[in-house]
Amino acid sequence: MDRDAIEEMFQALGEITIRRMFGGKGIYHLGRIVAIELRGEIMLKGDAETAEAVEEAGGRRWTYDGRKGKPVAMPYWTIPDGAYDDPDEMAKWVRLAYGAALRAE
Repeated sequence: MDRDAIEEMFQALGEITIRRMFGGKGIYHLGRIVAIELRGEIMLKGDAETAEAVEEAGGRRWTYDGRKGKPVAMPYWTIPDGAYDDPDEMAKWVRLAYGAALRAE
Protein backbone atom coordinates (compact mmCIF):
# COMPACT_ATOMS: atom_id res chain seq x y z
CA MET A 1 0.00 0.00 0.00
CA ASP A 2 1.40 3.37 -0.91
CA ARG A 3 2.03 6.31 1.43
CA ASP A 4 -0.88 8.41 0.13
CA ALA A 5 -3.39 5.61 0.71
CA ILE A 6 -2.10 5.04 4.24
CA GLU A 7 -2.19 8.75 5.05
CA GLU A 8 -5.77 8.95 3.81
CA MET A 9 -6.81 6.02 6.01
CA PHE A 10 -5.33 7.67 9.09
CA GLN A 11 -6.38 11.27 8.37
CA ALA A 12 -8.65 11.30 11.45
CA LEU A 13 -5.52 11.23 13.63
CA GLY A 14 -3.74 14.01 11.82
CA GLU A 15 -0.07 13.69 10.97
CA ILE A 16 1.37 10.19 10.83
CA THR A 17 4.88 8.86 10.29
CA ILE A 18 5.57 5.72 8.29
CA ARG A 19 8.74 3.69 8.89
CA ARG A 20 9.96 0.44 7.37
CA MET A 21 9.88 -2.56 9.71
CA PHE A 22 9.50 -6.40 9.62
CA GLY A 23 9.55 -6.29 5.84
CA GLY A 24 6.51 -3.99 6.05
CA LYS A 25 5.76 -0.58 7.52
CA GLY A 26 5.09 0.79 10.98
CA ILE A 27 2.51 3.58 11.16
CA TYR A 28 3.00 6.07 14.00
CA HIS A 29 1.06 8.99 15.42
CA LEU A 30 2.79 11.31 17.91
CA GLY A 31 5.61 8.79 18.28
CA ARG A 32 3.38 5.82 19.11
CA ILE A 33 2.85 2.88 16.79
CA VAL A 34 -0.83 2.62 15.86
CA ALA A 35 -0.69 0.13 13.00
CA ILE A 36 1.50 -1.96 10.78
CA GLU A 37 1.34 -2.70 7.08
CA LEU A 38 2.46 -6.21 6.25
CA ARG A 39 2.08 -7.92 2.88
CA GLY A 40 -0.25 -5.16 1.70
CA GLU A 41 -2.61 -5.40 4.67
CA ILE A 42 -3.05 -2.79 7.40
CA MET A 43 -3.39 -4.08 10.95
CA LEU A 44 -4.39 -1.78 13.78
CA LYS A 45 -2.94 -1.78 17.29
CA GLY A 46 -5.36 -3.34 19.74
CA ASP A 47 -5.62 -4.55 23.29
CA ALA A 48 -8.05 -6.21 25.69
CA GLU A 49 -10.21 -3.09 25.63
CA THR A 50 -10.66 -3.03 21.84
CA ALA A 51 -10.31 -6.70 20.80
CA GLU A 52 -13.93 -7.70 21.22
CA ALA A 53 -15.31 -4.74 19.24
CA VAL A 54 -12.86 -5.27 16.37
CA GLU A 55 -13.58 -9.00 16.21
CA GLU A 56 -17.35 -8.46 16.32
CA ALA A 57 -16.98 -6.07 13.37
CA GLY A 58 -15.07 -8.75 11.41
CA GLY A 59 -11.45 -7.89 12.17
CA ARG A 60 -9.08 -10.75 12.92
CA ARG A 61 -6.01 -10.87 15.09
CA TRP A 62 -2.57 -11.25 13.55
CA THR A 63 -0.94 -14.51 14.54
CA TYR A 64 2.07 -16.33 13.22
CA ASP A 65 3.64 -19.72 13.86
CA GLY A 66 6.32 -19.35 16.50
CA ARG A 67 8.88 -21.79 17.71
CA LYS A 68 7.75 -25.40 17.78
CA GLY A 69 4.77 -24.46 15.62
CA LYS A 70 2.88 -22.74 18.43
CA PRO A 71 0.80 -19.76 17.28
CA VAL A 72 1.91 -16.39 18.58
CA ALA A 73 -0.80 -13.70 18.84
CA MET A 74 0.33 -10.15 18.20
CA PRO A 75 -1.50 -7.03 19.44
CA TYR A 76 -2.72 -6.08 15.94
CA TRP A 77 -6.04 -6.69 14.18
CA THR A 78 -7.13 -6.28 10.58
CA ILE A 79 -9.42 -3.37 9.80
CA PRO A 80 -13.09 -4.38 9.57
CA ASP A 81 -14.12 -4.41 5.90
CA GLY A 82 -16.88 -1.81 6.25
CA ALA A 83 -14.34 0.84 7.25
CA TYR A 84 -12.66 0.87 3.85
CA ASP A 85 -15.72 2.48 2.23
CA ASP A 86 -16.73 4.73 5.11
CA PRO A 87 -14.34 7.47 6.31
CA ASP A 88 -16.29 7.93 9.56
CA GLU A 89 -16.03 4.21 10.31
CA MET A 90 -12.31 4.23 9.48
CA ALA A 91 -11.86 7.22 11.81
CA LYS A 92 -13.50 5.23 14.63
CA TRP A 93 -11.09 2.30 14.23
CA VAL A 94 -7.92 4.35 13.89
CA ARG A 95 -8.84 6.36 16.99
CA LEU A 96 -9.38 3.10 18.91
CA ALA A 97 -5.94 1.95 17.71
CA TYR A 98 -4.38 5.16 19.00
CA GLY A 99 -6.10 4.62 22.35
CA ALA A 100 -4.61 1.11 22.50
CA ALA A 101 -1.19 2.56 21.68
CA LEU A 102 -1.50 5.02 24.56
CA ARG A 103 -2.50 2.26 26.98
CA ALA A 104 0.44 0.10 25.89
CA GLU A 105 2.95 2.44 27.53
